[in-house]
Amino acid sequence: MIRKRIKGLLILCITGLLVLLARLIQIQLVQTESFSKHNVNLLEESVQQRTQELVIDNGRGNFLDRNGDLLTHKKVPVLVLFPFLKNMTWDVEAVSAVSGISKESLNKALEDAKKPFAYGEPQPLELTPSQMERINKLEIPGVFAIEKKFERTVIPAEQLIGLTGENAKELKKRYPNKELSEKTLIGVSGLEESFDEFLLPEGKSKLVYHVDGDGAPLFGINVKYVDPANPFYPVNVRTTMDKSLQQMSEELVDKHGITKGGLVLLDIESNSVLASVSRPAINPKDPYSGSGITNRMLKQEIMGSIFKTVVAAAAIDQNLDDPARLYNCSIKINGEPETRYNYGMLSFTDSFARSCNRTFGELARELQKKDKDLLEEYASKLSLTGTVGWKGEVYHTNNFKQLVDEDKGRVFLTEEAKKDPNFAAMSGIGQHEVRATPIAVANMMATIARGGKKEMVRTASKIEYKNGTTMVNFDKQELSGDIISPYTAMKLQKLLREVVVNPNGTGKWFKDLPYEVAGKSGTAETGKYQGDKQLHNKWFAGYFPYQNPKYALVAVNLDVLDTEGGVNLLFADMVKMLHEHDKEGQKD
Repeated sequence: MIRKRIKGLLILCITGLLVLLARLIQIQLVQTESFSKHNVNLLEESVQQRTQELVIDNGRGNFLDRNGDLLTHKKVPVLVLFPFLKNMTWDVEAVSAVSGISKESLNKALEDAKKPFAYGEPQPLELTPSQMERINKLEIPGVFAIEKKFERTVIPAEQLIGLTGENAKELKKRYPNKELSEKTLIGVSGLEESFDEFLLPEGKSKLVYHVDGDGAPLFGINVKYVDPANPFYPVNVRTTMDKSLQQMSEELVDKHGITKGGLVLLDIESNSVLASVSRPAINPKDPYSGSGITNRMLKQEIMGSIFKTVVAAAAIDQNLDDPARLYNCSIKINGEPETRYNYGMLSFTDSFARSCNRTFGELARELQKKDKDLLEEYASKLSLTGTVGWKGEVYHTNNFKQLVDEDKGRVFLTEEAKKDPNFAAMSGIGQHEVRATPIAVANMMATIARGGKKEMVRTASKIEYKNGTTMVNFDKQELSGDIISPYTAMKLQKLLREVVVNPNGTGKWFKDLPYEVAGKSGTAETGKYQGDKQLHNKWFAGYFPYQNPKYALVAVNLDVLDTEGGVNLLFADMVKMLHEHDKEGQKD
């Protein structure tokens, strides 16, 4: 009996040891980088337990503006202090003399420090190059002057550039064959998401020192600099944006009280985004809450009379623009008397300048009678119904898109609607189901200014290796599909200019600006209400200078009352700002 018990106990002990051994093998050899259902990286965790580190650069690629300036981050020369200094005698007087920080402040900062820090964080003291050199020449262990990468407090074009975050599940899904820490940042929106695969880090740059269980130095006070030391990574995405223009554009949008909407500014020659502002802004405390993360410049909106540009193009080609023909602009498109916009009898040109609904409702009906697809065809020719962002082949990706969040536009939702003359009339004035994104509307204006040539809109010109050499070029590319003729483009140019120079035109406010403007206004009913009052989308889209087009600009204010929220002053201030900016550039 005793022998049986001893035997059973031995078996139990051996089984326990085998289970323990299996667990140790699992921890030490098998699942070292993805332990348990939480995918814990045991190697990283063990290293963290016996080291303290200061990350200088997280290793993720950067976004630059067109001139090479960092957009989302900045590199700041800072004073770095390690916590073991408080337990030793060090030359605090010398550091104080060079940095200008009092001894008391330096010692106070170290008192509660449990890990290395940049003095003054989160708003670190910025050292001069001379101070950096002199501090490092002191060769005090635990005291360094380095350039550290910080995220900007205010990020320009934040919705266009996008956000990053940690998501271990999504990381595995996107990159099943890559060995990446589960804490690796990935892009979750905007350009951060589009270019994510290129921006993934090779490793962090950091200062590291080893500690014992109490946090004291384990191998003396030697601090090691750890760096992936790859001359090619991380890469930089050189965007087409101009940081100074972007900042001024954001200030103007906020100055004019745009709380939902914004603007997009294109360089016509390169057909690229110089500035993009979307409101509401992202909430820095909770970026995924509310609608701040949405880039309004890439979302389809009701565009109202802006769409009359499409109807005008189709009418010109179908010989419906007879200058002798007059339209009764004293009645609405449904035949009822027009009390608010009673303009009398107007020609085709004056109807466009004054934005007469009756004229373009009639023309849309006549176009539909000729061919129910004409409105859609011309919307496509003017780049309103497809996506306009740059896309093409990049390495192994056949359909790489710079703008992953971009909506398509539309004219009709159903074939039945195309056949209905009343729906055609409503569509002719940009109502019913007509939708387009602000960036597509800006591209339409750039297309007309170029004489009808359609091109993709670029937000990035290239990806550069760390050493400055080019990894990928995003060359100019034409948009596929039919285009309007140079003759039609010329006629549209004159119509758009007439909107401004006509004494009764809807853009007459821009007549005396330093750049000659051509453009079109739009006020669209949204079907939404504030109490019993209808809300509207207010637009102005145009290009300038008229004789030598350089910029295409769209300003939009969404879901505002008819009596407020105009965008004319914002558009005018943008034109003035750009004229001044160009003058300064000529001086330089």
